[in-house]
Amino acid sequence: MSEEIEAKMKVPDLAAIRARLQNAGAQYKKKELETNTFFDTSKGLLRQNDRGLRIRQAVDEQGNGRYLITMKGPMKPGQFKSREEIQFSIDQPQPAREMFMHLGLEPTLSFQKRRETWVLNDCEVTLDELPYLGTYVEIEGKERDIPIVREKLSLTGVPLISTGYISLLWRYLEDHKIANREISF
Repeated sequence: MSEEIEAKMKVPDLAAIRARLQNAGAQYKKKELETNTFFDTSKGLLRQNDRGLRIRQAVDEQGNGRYLITMKGPMKPGQFKSREEIQFSIDQPQPAREMFMHLGLEPTLSFQKRRETWVLNDCEVTLDELPYLGTYVEIEGKERDIPIVREKLSLTGVPLISTGYISLLWRYLEDHKIANREISF
């Protein structure tokens, strides 16, 4: 079990952040198209308790795919977005999906995300683009390292977002009365 600590910020332009990463000497890792499928009870008990369970498919630029199951716990108080995270890879998503459904969990929302990953000062920096929501930067690492990377990327004045993408997307879909729960580019 580990703890995810990250700073998330909405930005208008990923190209500018990419240039800052290059100028700061960050190491480019990969680009992936992710499909995140979240599961919950019919009454939404996980969401009501600020928890999340998902299967993620990530396909890289060469067409190689990988699957991850992730459980996220409730948000913890603090300057940055922090929560318990349990994550592991699987070879085949369908048996996991069937197991969740046999346990009374059903797919509630699926969405795609374009993600570009870099490493700077022992932090993972991701440039994310999501349908409806736009573009974001996430800096994940140790609490002491995140402010240093934010400063190097000239992001200290950009407000932090403590909400996960799924909550942001749920709110958007509800506010705009969009019934579709399979969101893709």
